[in-house]
Amino acid sequence: MQPNFSIENKYKNKICFGIDEAGRGPLAGPVVAASIFLEGQNIEGINDSKKISKTKRHKIFADLIANCKYGVGIVDADVIDEINILEATKIAMLNSVLDLQKKYDVFAQVVLIDGNFIPFEKRDKIEEMEAIVKGDQKSISIAAASIIAKVTRDNLMLKYDAKYPQYGFKNHQGYPTKFHIEKVKEFGVLGIHRKSFAPIKKML
Repeated sequence: MQPNFSIENKYKNKICFGIDEAGRGPLAGPVVAASIFLEGQNIEGINDSKKISKTKRHKIFADLIANCKYGVGIVDADVIDEINILEATKIAMLNSVLDLQKKYDVFAQVVLIDGNFIPFEKRDKIEEMEAIVKGDQKSISIAAASIIAKVTRDNLMLKYDAKYPQYGFKNHQGYPTKFHIEKVKEFGVLGIHRKSFAPIKKML
């Protein structure tokens, strides 16, 4: 079912970025945020990344990066352990905006963020920032950002899977599945594991 994206209607004729993240809950790997400026592009099938199939998600991801302006922010496990996952998510979100600005020399007037917090203070040309709970179901920009963030992170976890095949990262992406936890007990804690997260913390 296609969601009723209506938030952007409030911000017509404004440069509007959507921001979302992927990877707050896993025991391993980075948290990844993405920002996107759709610029009126009509990309078919955009939805909350969790509500579409992997095949469809990858197709939409390819369409988005080919046709829209986007930025990515990545914060690794060691920084997450140092400053906590919420602060790391805020940094990833800010870095995704800075990446978009740097690559395309475009500055947001409005920033729409998935969640219940504003990740950074207004800067540059930003006039308004709005945090939206379940924003990936209400804002097409946030939904598009959710796809960029999810696929970018999944691709990073595939690289870790190639490096550490015994852990099965390609299947669970670092989330706390029974299989993942059993493999950590069997083979040990990696550098990419979040050592401040239970149950990894208990295994050290």
